[in-house]
Amino acid sequence: MIFIAVRFTVRPDHADRWLDLVADFTRDTRAEPGNLFFDWSRSVDDPNVFVLLEAFADADAGAVHVASDHFKAGLAAMAGAVATTPEIINVEVPQQGWGAMAELAPAED
Repeated sequence: MIFIAVRFTVRPDHADRWLDLVADFTRDTRAEPGNLFFDWSRSVDDPNVFVLLEAFADADAGAVHVASDHFKAGLAAMAGAVATTPEIINVEVPQQGWGAMAELAPAED
């Protein structure tokens, strides 16, 4: 699995509309056959920072994503809204998707 984390610092005048701005990109990416997840979060410390966690089944699926029209359109839409160049972590991991956390489980009633 290819796991990617991207941190976006958004211009303050675009922050409250960010998820609407990336809605089509998000929907179309989630529909890709090789996409495992594509999830946005907003920082609790800085309302102008969003983190995208995404994963693809393999390098080929990642390459299809980057070559897609919706990827290009998404980057074009985001370019006018970001305040800085996004920061990225991109790694290959041996599992497919999320696994259960061994150290924590719901308490029994």
